[in-house]
Amino acid sequence: MKPSNDARRLALVSAVVAGVVTVSAACGPASSVSSATSATSGQEPAAPARTAASVTGAATTGSAVASRGVRAAGSSAESAGSSVGSAGSAAGSAAARRCHTGSLAARVGAVGPGAGQRYAPLVLTNTSAKTCWVYGYVGLIMIDGRGDVLRTRTRRDGTPLRRITLRPGAGAYAKMHWTVVPTGRETRCPESARLIILPPDEVDAHLEIPFNAAPCDDGRIDVSPMAAGTHL
Repeated sequence: MKPSNDARRLALVSAVVAGVVTVSAACGPASSVSSATSATSGQEPAAPARTAASVTGAATTGSAVASRGVRAAGSSAESAGSSVGSAGSAAGSAAARRCHTGSLAARVGAVGPGAGQRYAPLVLTNTSAKTCWVYGYVGLIMIDGRGDVLRTRTRRDGTPLRRITLRPGAGAYAKMHWTVVPTGRETRCPESARLIILPPDEVDAHLEIPFNAAPCDDGRIDVSPMAAGTHL
């Protein structure tokens, strides 16, 4: 492949990266303002004054509290044990991370024709040994048989986004649609040979697969966000 083609492809990939949906969520419990103030002010909170009566009372009630604490410890340990089991399963699902390009394989499923329209699923499969998830839209760039970049207008269809969890070997798909009927001043629609794919939120690497198609309307491909399954 000619060096000029590589440079153009790199530039196009960088441009598409800027348009790919990036979704990040950071959630955490709210902090108490008063606690934060005392923690960051460098001053320790003043301790309450202790009288002789309060010391004596504390001594007599201490043994009672201790005995109650021993009785409560057994039941607390049992409930804590059951909580650990449920917390472990929750932590397992929460431990799943976003699917990165290196752990995904791509393919285009069967193309369905209809009155000058074409429909096909773009499938991403988790090839790693760990569960991961995908969320949002892919980025697309078409390449012709000579390795030149073709104009590609990827239009998102506005479907609500969902996080799709992929176990090892499982797949998710994005619905692609394009027309093969020339529009406007078009007399012919350039044919692609390959398709560059940027998985959702990925910016450092891409996938490239065969893709023999001739989308018209200036290279427009309508695309949906990732959904569960591997076919339309």
